[in-house]
Amino acid sequence: MEEPLSMTNAKVLLVDDEVDILELLKYNLEREGIQVITAQNGKEGLKKAKEFKPQLIVLDIMMPGMDGVDVCMQLREMPEFKDALIVFLTARGEDYSQIAGFEAGADDYITKPVRPKVFVSKVKALLKRKVAGHSDDMVLEANGIRVDMEKVLVYIGDREVQLPKKEFELLTLLLSKPGKVFKRDEIYGQVWGNDLFVGDRTIDVHIRKLREKIGEQNIKTVKGVGYKFDA
Repeated sequence: MEEPLSMTNAKVLLVDDEVDILELLKYNLEREGIQVITAQNGKEGLKKAKEFKPQLIVLDIMMPGMDGVDVCMQLREMPEFKDALIVFLTARGEDYSQIAGFEAGADDYITKPVRPKVFVSKVKALLKRKVAGHSDDMVLEANGIRVDMEKVLVYIGDREVQLPKKEFELLTLLLSKPGKVFKRDEIYGQVWGNDLFVGDRTIDVHIRKLREKIGEQNIKTVKGVGYKFDA
């Protein structure tokens, strides 16, 4: 029988063509008791992923030969990595690289230069979400905000927050993948569906109301693209 996932048996694969970065990140993760292996290019990363079967894979986007986006797309085509967490390391500041990564199947991204403490905190938070997901797929949680989708309840800490139906659906969508930039068309399609009476400013109004209730800092605007939950 497969051992249930916990923070003490979690396995992480790091893929980056910069050896110094691999060694630094590996050292800091292993200090937390996490099992880590590394690969220096996309092809090696795919091979080691199949052998090691990590729960979380960190991919540098800009690698010679096969880049991180290509590796991510190939991993997502394999049944054994359908539910694995995939995170991109990117030195780019452009929004399009992040969007391309999410469209390829990534769960999150971390910007270079990487600060070890921030990196470890991000990895631990992602693994905790995955551990929690094994016991309750109906609860989403980040930044002290918890959404119980089964009971249709939202909590900030211990305080219950009342949200109208569309605001609840909007928060659930954004919180389903913290860090992902959801395009406006995607938000319209998933929250409002085929409602022909939705105006152009509908999303903006609902985002403003949601920010008032859960905190301005939690929802970021990506100009000209859409919105994301900033975890």
